[in-house]
Amino acid sequence: MKIKILSILCVLVILQGSCRKEELNVQNPNSPTPGNAKTEAGILSLALGAVYQTGFNGITDTKYSGSFLGSSFWFLAPAYHDLMADVISAEAANNIINQVSVPDYVVFDDGSKVTNSAPAKQVVRLNNSRTKAGSNMFYFEWTWMYFLNNACNLVLETVDKVSFTGDADTKRNALRAWAYFWKGYAYSRIGSVYYAGLIKNESAVINGLYKSSAEIIAESDANYNKALEALNGISTLTDYTAMLKVLIPTQCQTGKGGVLTPAMWIHTINTMKARNILVNKRMKDMTAADWNNILTLVNSGVTSSDLVFTGRSASAGSFLSATTGSVAAMTTGDPTSTTYKISERLIQEYKTGDKRQANNFSQVTAYLNQKGGFTFSTRYRLLDGGSALSGVQIVSSRTVGAYELYLAATYEENELMKAEANIKLNNITTGLASVDAVRTYQGSGLSAVSGVITDPAQAYEELRRERRVALLFRNVALYDYRRWGYLDDVSAGGGRTNAVVVSSTGVVNTKATINYNFLDYWDVPDDELSLNPPIAGSAPVQNPK
Repeated sequence: MKIKILSILCVLVILQGSCRKEELNVQNPNSPTPGNAKTEAGILSLALGAVYQTGFNGITDTKYSGSFLGSSFWFLAPAYHDLMADVISAEAANNIINQVSVPDYVVFDDGSKVTNSAPAKQVVRLNNSRTKAGSNMFYFEWTWMYFLNNACNLVLETVDKVSFTGDADTKRNALRAWAYFWKGYAYSRIGSVYYAGLIKNESAVINGLYKSSAEIIAESDANYNKALEALNGISTLTDYTAMLKVLIPTQCQTGKGGVLTPAMWIHTINTMKARNILVNKRMKDMTAADWNNILTLVNSGVTSSDLVFTGRSASAGSFLSATTGSVAAMTTGDPTSTTYKISERLIQEYKTGDKRQANNFSQVTAYLNQKGGFTFSTRYRLLDGGSALSGVQIVSSRTVGAYELYLAATYEENELMKAEANIKLNNITTGLASVDAVRTYQGSGLSAVSGVITDPAQAYEELRRERRVALLFRNVALYDYRRWGYLDDVSAGGGRTNAVVVSSTGVVNTKATINYNFLDYWDVPDDELSLNPPIAGSAPVQNPK
């Protein structure tokens, strides 16, 4: 058989909090035939499991999952992003998380230079092999997202074969919107991080025609547009609502999560389409047309009163563990014992007096890394459940059901894209008003900057810092580091200056220069290429950098 993403589909079903498992009737791994999904209850179970289990928990091969430090997509795939974006660091060797974020070199305040003898760019490529089970950074997000995409293909291939009670057209459109949205989501993640990908819109068809990242993003937008079309075909709100109440796990229907109305869902799609534009082009290459396109989308994007797609843990049957299921959970606590450690470069983004820092972090005796990560030492710990400041954002909790994981677009992301577009279009006051709105929404306690700061460069710096802080653990930090040029080699204008770095001997540097020199887009994993080699006409599958 080919790689898993093109073959076996075993959907673990969680229906209304249950932990019952159903295995689809897959007689031929390359020709899945989900006969037991051809009822209304069956296809709802298929569609629910397609996202929350197959998409976010689908890697079960022990040669890969056996090296996991946590559980599910959300503790590892986003962690690679946050590691490379210098939000967190790690010492554990599992899944090479302790190597992917070590910069090429650091120059300290006194002019001394420490160089990495095993550059991360070389390490990740050496591990891009089927023989390096569990150590291939490129493998995980690719596989999880193609599991998600393929499971949604099965939903779309089955929906017209099902008889529905009530308004059948509304129910079919709700399921189509669901499947197309999550396919758009999967293609968005693939296109936003890999140099090339596969467009695979049939569950049982092998495809070796690799497309460029730009073409994968275009396919993401095409699927989002199909989801919009399906949502516009909703005519009976009660039947639509009944479907969404089953498709979204019960524990996720609280807080900002819940049953999105069609209008709310359309807002989320618009924000996700705006993200596709923003994060896949270098900031220096953005045009006025790009900013105006983003502004058009975010002006109809997620609002502060909208419900969005979230994840929460449950005491049983959840796709998300409260203690090991997310990057936030595995960063929470004393840095001497946590898997991930908070980066000093994150903390330096908080402005003096920001209540969000006070509510979520405490300063501790410096934890000095002695295992080669010369930027890994930290003086901060992430608090479990915050420090009880009323009305202030909480970014982590290890209590069952307490942590709200944002799966896709949020109000803050939408508003900050609005801010960025306006600032870049020289609408400084308007743009900074959006920055102020996000800070108020999260309870920062910071003074307003709209009407106070008028210099475009200073205004953009407010926006840049706010994205790092307000969108913590929301899966955009790596994209930002790439588009701002930080990932590039210093010789090409990249790297970061004026960085706070605590050395392995405890010296606090405030003007350090970090040369990351990481891959901006990842190579296609060898687990795919060795079993599904590119055919004639394919785009390059390895980043030339």
